Amino acid sequence: MKISDYAVKNYQFTLVIFIMIIVLGLSTILSMPRSEDPEMHAPIYPVVIVYPGTSPKDMEELVVKPLEKEITGLDNIKRVRSSIGDGVAVLRVEYKYSSNVENKFQELTRVVNNKRNELPADILSLEVQKFQPSDVNIIQVGLISENAPREKMKYYAEKLQDELEKLSQLKKVEVHGLPEQQVRIELDFEKMARSHIPLAAIMGSLQSEIANIPGGSIDAGNKTFNIKTSGNYQSIDEIKNTIVSTGNGNIVFLKDVAKVYYGFEDEKYRTRLNGHRCLFVVAAQKEGENITKTKLAYQPVIEQFKKTLPANIDLVQNFDQADNVNRRLSGLGEDFIIAILLVAVTLLPLGFRPALIVMISIPLSLSIGIVLLNLFGYNLNQLSIVGLVVALGLLVDDSIVVVENIERWMLEGHTRMEATLKATKQIGKAVVGCTIMLIIAFMPLVFLPEGAGDFIRGLPLAVILSVFVSMLVSLTIIPFLSSKLLKNHTGHPDGNIFMRALKKMIHGSYSRLLDKALSRPILTIVAAVVIFGGSMVLFKAVGFSLFPSSEKPQFFINITTPPQSNMGYTNGIAQNIEAELKKEPMVKYFATNVGKGNPRIYYNEIQENERSDYSQIFVQLDENTAPDKKLELIEKLRAKWTPYPGAKIEVKNFEQGPPVVAPVEVRLFGENLDTLRAIAERVEVMLQKTPGTIYVNNPVSLLKTDIKVAINKEKAQLLGVPTVNIDRTVRLAVAGFNMGKYTDVNENDYNILLTRSKDERPTLDVISNLLVNNNQGVAIPISQLADLKLETSPININHMEKKRVVSVKANIQKGFLIDDVINNVTDKMDKMGLPKGYSYEMGGEIETRKDSFGGFMNIIIVTVFMFIAMLILLFRTFKSTLIVLSVIPLGIVGAATALWLTGNTLSFVAIIGLIALAGIEVKNTILLVDFTNQLREQGKSLDEAIREAGEVRFLPIVLTSLTAIGGLLPIAVSTNPLIAPLAIVLIGGLISSTLLSRIVTPVVYKLMPPKV
Repeated sequence: MKISDYAVKNYQFTLVIFIMIIVLGLSTILSMPRSEDPEMHAPIYPVVIVYPGTSPKDMEELVVKPLEKEITGLDNIKRVRSSIGDGVAVLRVEYKYSSNVENKFQELTRVVNNKRNELPADILSLEVQKFQPSDVNIIQVGLISENAPREKMKYYAEKLQDELEKLSQLKKVEVHGLPEQQVRIELDFEKMARSHIPLAAIMGSLQSEIANIPGGSIDAGNKTFNIKTSGNYQSIDEIKNTIVSTGNGNIVFLKDVAKVYYGFEDEKYRTRLNGHRCLFVVAAQKEGENITKTKLAYQPVIEQFKKTLPANIDLVQNFDQADNVNRRLSGLGEDFIIAILLVAVTLLPLGFRPALIVMISIPLSLSIGIVLLNLFGYNLNQLSIVGLVVALGLLVDDSIVVVENIERWMLEGHTRMEATLKATKQIGKAVVGCTIMLIIAFMPLVFLPEGAGDFIRGLPLAVILSVFVSMLVSLTIIPFLSSKLLKNHTGHPDGNIFMRALKKMIHGSYSRLLDKALSRPILTIVAAVVIFGGSMVLFKAVGFSLFPSSEKPQFFINITTPPQSNMGYTNGIAQNIEAELKKEPMVKYFATNVGKGNPRIYYNEIQENERSDYSQIFVQLDENTAPDKKLELIEKLRAKWTPYPGAKIEVKNFEQGPPVVAPVEVRLFGENLDTLRAIAERVEVMLQKTPGTIYVNNPVSLLKTDIKVAINKEKAQLLGVPTVNIDRTVRLAVAGFNMGKYTDVNENDYNILLTRSKDERPTLDVISNLLVNNNQGVAIPISQLADLKLETSPININHMEKKRVVSVKANIQKGFLIDDVINNVTDKMDKMGLPKGYSYEMGGEIETRKDSFGGFMNIIIVTVFMFIAMLILLFRTFKSTLIVLSVIPLGIVGAATALWLTGNTLSFVAIIGLIALAGIEVKNTILLVDFTNQLREQGKSLDEAIREAGEVRFLPIVLTSLTAIGGLLPIAVSTNPLIAPLAIVLIGGLISSTLLSRIVTPVVYKLMPPKV
């Protein structure tokens, strides 16, 4: 080939380029961004509406339906799913994945803000949020103290927050577990009644003082001056001295009828670390940063800050993602070194010099591959590194074939230069064809749609770029080095001891077996078909699962108490669970969050919103805990806490891939909430009786009870009490009114809360003892105007694409195949008679599979035809193409057997392995068919050409297969369940295809010999 001739004849130029590539690769590796997982940018935006005191039904009618109607009319909307609760609604707006993330965020924000004026005026907040993958916190620090006052804890937490915010690599540094500090105005209703001061007067006085109206600007001479008006409050004394009444010549200040002081909002969220009272300080890393370098920036800051803490406050850094990343990357680095050593061992039959030449292709190919990966915008993470390790076993293939062919020509008596040029020319076309076929095999994974594609894309790109570069290296650098370093053979004519052993095996067992197969071709094909059919049965036995669980030594414990449980009750359950965790020796840290989820520390887990009946414990085990030991502990805890008296305890492992609410999800659609609730109860019972299910969750199994203030409107009108005054007074006594903000001289912002004097959380007594002013300022007990009644209502209402829906969910027990359980549930649902107008669909893993593989069939179709087109271009006959493609089923045999023997399912990553396996198999078979065609062109008979090609090409094929297996072996035996199945499929497939196809392919060739 011309490129090889040029590289060999201009070796000085080739040598300089060779050194430059190595240096550039090392520089890129050191500076390249690193993270634990790939960065994904999904156009999904939660729209959060806070409307305190509003029932789910009212929230649905007044807020959610108008917003849904507006949002669903936008272009490229994929889904709008709403969850409506008491006073809070969340619309999860999902655009088509190809949409521009930033543009769609701006569009949705603009539409929601425009709609704001048409919604109720007293909505507290309406916000469009944007979750980025980089929002995952990389550190979580606990400030622990059992006796330090809140003010002191707040001071040090915010001080640490300030220090971390100064670091350019960090963002979203937040404090969790600390109630917001506020100015509390606690009214004394009796004093207000004696002074005949209505609530409206106090609210009006405060609002008028908080208003900050710009005065505009004026011209004076040649200058323009801005006019500053009175402005907002600047101190708490100004608030106290607000005049609220001047009737009868008496001035009444706010401090005369209210207690005004700095305080904290009502506690809605408690945090503990290992059972001790604490605050959490968390921080995320900016995109494009290297987490290893980021740790070098924040670690000294935290250590220095710890020295400044008083004796009664301790600092514990319970979560550090950098440690996890460095452990994982160093583990993969060790796998990489082991893989290189194993590849080196498999090259021993070639001899020292040929093996050395082949090994040089590894750093060269990987260096350029990493540089190209960086140029494409990908960083070093667990997936891209795995891609490089997978490529490691493949990128020496071309070099092995080239060097082995050069050696063979030298043994025939040619000089080094002649052998190099002629051997490379002879094999060059096949090498290019093989590499293109391998690239085509990995190409579907590059174009995989949705989040799954974003998640996995770094892996196939790392392989494609490295293998493509290895082809160029094998046709340039390898011939150049061979022409300089190889020497004429002087030892045993059949090579070293390893080569002689291989050749003996080939000429002995393989040759005899090939002769028998060629003498009985039909029987050989029938046997191959039977073996392949048996492997298909094995696939059914191994089952399918989309993504495996994470191997990290971490998991969540979700605690859900009965609906409307208060925080005290939920906290008590959480403390009981903490006491059990303290007894487990493997548990290192457990971070308890009562009333809210743990701050986000995993890419597909979102923090749960505030709920008094919810608690989450983030459990971390010793970092050296093996995944199987973690799973044993999870199963032990599940058995202990299922069922649990007075609460539902869910021990949840982290899952890889896109977020899935639960593997099994039955969605019920219909309009009437009572009918949906009745159907959901039947589905819940069915799921509980289905083998393999655990943690069955029916969100509408219970109704909540509200206390309705039933106003006697006629009586209220007779006494001159407007209904709005009663509503305001009740609101004031229970939740209070947020009057706005004020900023003190130190630039600290405080919310101003107007409420009634109370020592703790309000009880029924607060409402029953209330006084309300009539239009004349006379105080009248609310008990004379209204009665308290109990009223049932749904806990929440959910919408899916504007339709009411109830989702009944379940997890899968250990030892059960997901597909078996889902198919069982689907069969039972099909047989369950649903009322007219009501329907169901399966969500959970079924929907995630559709998203992950939606449109994938078109990619596979294109790939198959590209395969065929390239083979026809290479061989120019359909028969040669069919012979090459016949090898694919033989690799599937080994892949299915390997998954079955190792207990792995046919997962998303295993499917990637199968697709890649097809490319590797075809690559090896091209060498065999191409050489057989060449021998026939030289005039040899069909049988003679088949036998000679089988023996001559068997050696490089065995060597390339062994090197690929050696490179993949460390991944296959690793404890990472995400990537191990990929290596297991490839190794199993390589073994079976190497053994079976070397017999079957020559037989197929004999049965349908192509024209040459």
